[in-house]
Amino acid sequence: MITGILTSFGLGFFYFIGAIPAGVASHAPLWLAALAAWLGYSAGGSVVLVAGAPLREWLTRKLKIDPTPDPTKLFWKIWHRFGIWGLALIAPVSVGPQATAVIALALGEPPRRIQLAISLGIIPWTIGFSILTAFGAHAWK
Repeated sequence: MITGILTSFGLGFFYFIGAIPAGVASHAPLWLAALAAWLGYSAGGSVVLVAGAPLREWLTRKLKIDPTPDPTKLFWKIWHRFGIWGLALIAPVSVGPQATAVIALALGEPPRRIQLAISLGIIPWTIGFSILTAFGAHAWK
């Protein structure tokens, strides 16, 4: 069970989509795998926000994040219409928490608001992936 929790947390930190199913496959209860994945995802954004400017600059270079607006791209359409909340809702299935934090900081959002948006934006995805994992786990029994 500990392996499943750590698996969900670790994958939630970097790759949320596979975190809950991997945790359940590693014998963690569904609710615990979902909670660990949510905590891991939230921690992924926190690391960037707490680590400061050097880590943000390194991630910006590594992930090739360009904060220059391009109105033809989906991200910028969402940003202009919904702001940080739209970014936080698409981040789990697109760029992840670290890049979301870097982008939002580059666009001038305050760190507390970014962390709140990252932590709340993942909740619908956590519920959705938990339901899909539950159906998948029952299909194999």
